[in-house]
Amino acid sequence: MRLKTIAFLGWFLCSAIFTGSVLAGESENKALFAGLCASCHGETGDGNGPVAETMMLKPRDFALAAFKFDTDANWESGTDIDLAAVIKQGPAVFGGSQIMPAFGHLEDDQIAGLIEFIRSRQRNGSADEID
Repeated sequence: MRLKTIAFLGWFLCSAIFTGSVLAGESENKALFAGLCASCHGETGDGNGPVAETMMLKPRDFALAAFKFDTDANWESGTDIDLAAVIKQGPAVFGGSQIMPAFGHLEDDQIAGLIEFIRSRQRNGSADEID
């Protein structure tokens, strides 16, 4: 009985630590998106940010997952590699809009976090708004 209790407590603590780190990562990704992307792409990634109203070409709605760039020429557009290249270098380098800036100053893990957030919009549509 004592062994089961210890095993349960160990499992519980590991689960709590893992869940906390995942939630912290999601929160960081949301905050980064809110700070860099939401003014154009909208809080939920639907392309309806406050600045989007002034643009002739609307920002991408991430819920649609309609990514057009194949930055690594592998015949697949919208892969994580493609999204990372567009975020880092800006879409203009690949023949896209000159309105979105390049975010070359971001670390690879920050770009990966943005991609994770963008992908979560695909799965959940325009789910939870950013706090």
